[in-house]
Amino acid sequence: MNGASRIIDSYNTDKEELMPSKMALVDYKKCYPEKCDSGVCAAVLACSHKLIKQEASYEIPMVDPSLCQGCGDYVQACPLKAIKIVRI
Repeated sequence: MNGASRIIDSYNTDKEELMPSKMALVDYKKCYPEKCDSGVCAAVLACSHKLIKQEASYEIPMVDPSLCQGCGDYVQACPLKAIKIVRI
């Protein structure tokens, strides 16, 4: 393998390690934080990695797809089934 091939292979390996293979998506048509206790998203409370955020009570939660590990802790916690894990 020549030097250029090794660099490309190294780049592709590093890129694959940085990109998640699955992530969470919030279905904003199903998400109604006002239906959660005191407007605090149950999924936010359930995320053990604290990667799903809600800026304030009654606000829709946001997931940072570059950080989400796709573990699914919060999928089960959402009473409205507004969050799902997808493979990418």
